[in-house]
Amino acid sequence: MSVILDNLTLGYDRHPAVHHLCGTFADNSLTAIIGPNGGGKSTLLKAMMGLLKPLSGHIQKTGPCAVAYLPQVTEIDRSFPVSVFDMVLLGFWPVCGLWWGVTKPQRHQALRALEAVRMESFAGRPVSVLSSGQFQRVLFARLMVQNADVFLLDEPFAAIDTRTTADLMQVLRDWHHQGKTVIAVVHDLPQVQAFFPEVLLLARECIAWGPTPTVMTEDNLRKADTLARQWHDHGEVCAA
Repeated sequence: MSVILDNLTLGYDRHPAVHHLCGTFADNSLTAIIGPNGGGKSTLLKAMMGLLKPLSGHIQKTGPCAVAYLPQVTEIDRSFPVSVFDMVLLGFWPVCGLWWGVTKPQRHQALRALEAVRMESFAGRPVSVLSSGQFQRVLFARLMVQNADVFLLDEPFAAIDTRTTADLMQVLRDWHHQGKTVIAVVHDLPQVQAFFPEVLLLARECIAWGPTPTVMTEDNLRKADTLARQWHDHGEVCAA
């Protein structure tokens, strides 16, 4: 399933964040979204998840699909008294809802997800005692049980160790090999060059979008940095 951005403009309180973005995240693609801080990367993911209404333009999906979203870890409250296992079980919320209990097969699936991210021995521990890397592994396990068609990940490798990054990057590659569409905001440019075949370079507007070698050129990166410095938070929304 592909995701099509049709002349998409996003913002907060009528302040611009992303302008006139057009393009397609193709079915079974593995794409990194890169660009300067404040360039609209997180805003775009929130809009694709349906958490932010476009100011203009449209986000279209080519068919019915399940979308899984991983926000930045700083947006997640880890003080809530929940165990690692129960955190993973929350991934079944879209199918269980408030009134249906988790089934035995779903509990087995949650355990397998924890095994896949090497966290099965932590199943009974509260999430509040986990390190940043351990907590991110648990969040990936929660994504696994959602069985989504599209995965949206906002800085999934921020502030975690090298080994955890390598393990979780392999999870992304596995999803890609399974035919999933994976879209991730990433700041580590060498990592993007090594693992992501497609890149969207975003600096409030699209600088380049396509195969990684053609997007990540010095000229494009310099243009993105220059353009980001020219924007200000109180700029008017541009005309359609």
